[in-house]
Parts: sequence; C-alpha cells; structure tokens
Amino acid sequence: MKAMNEMKLTIESHSVNESFARVAISAFVAGLDPTVEQISDIKTAVSEAVTNCIVHGYKNTLGRIYIWVGIFPDNSVKIRIRDRGCGIEDIAKAMTPLFSSEPEERAGLGFAVMQSFCDKITVRSTVGKGTTVTLIKKIESKARC
Repeated sequence: MKAMNEMKLTIESHSVNESFARVAISAFVAGLDPTVEQISDIKTAVSEAVTNCIVHGYKNTLGRIYIWVGIFPDNSVKIRIRDRGCGIEDIAKAMTPLFSSEPEERAGLGFAVMQSFCDKITVRSTVGKGTTVTLIKKIESKARC
C-alpha cells in the first residue's frame, strides 16, 4: 500500500532533538484527527526510539537520525527511525523487558514501551552499520456528533 502523505526528517543525535522529533511527527499525524491518547502514544514511542539512537546507537559520538513518516489510506501511520550507529548484536535479547546494555544507567524498557503504544514494531539491525525501528499505529476515527 502506498502512503497518501509522507515526510522525511534528519536530525543530529543531540538529546535536545528528541523532543523536536516527537513534536514534528505528532504535528504531521494531526491531520488524521487522532485522539489525545493516540497522539500521546505516538509521542512516547517516538521518544523511546529516538532516545535509543542517541544513547545506544551513537553512544558518546554524534551522528544523524533519519526519520520517515507515512500516512496510509487505512488511517495507519508508519514511522521509520534509523541510525547509522553501532547496531544491535542480539535484537531478541535487546527487546526483552528490563534488559539494558547499560544496566546501571537504563531501565531496559524502551522496546517494551514502544510495543505497548504501537500496533506493530519491527527492528532491523546490523552491527557496525546501524538500526532501523519501524513503528505502526492505526488511528481510529473519533466518534462524531
């Protein structure tokens, strides 16, 4: 299925850009007239994905985060967030709740949070080349008076 509308955004992996990405994507999705809860879900999932790029993908270096968002005829939103960082060695392990590569500093709930707020999440990663997280959220129409 082809997107009816799409946007691309590239940001540097500065922590301050996480909030910009979250707001930019939610503003783009606003055209579907989502509920406050649906927008909040999207913002939270995007925050987690972008933060993973910053904290884990690029660790203590600076890199670019590539974001693509598509809106589809079935009112679904696909959000692809990609880095060219260090990659994930074991995706299944990384997606296990409470697992963290930095347990002294992180709770290890990022992927679990993304899964709980989205209808579908996929993760592709190659060590040394980066990670792509794809989030899909169906926007149910509001009841009209």
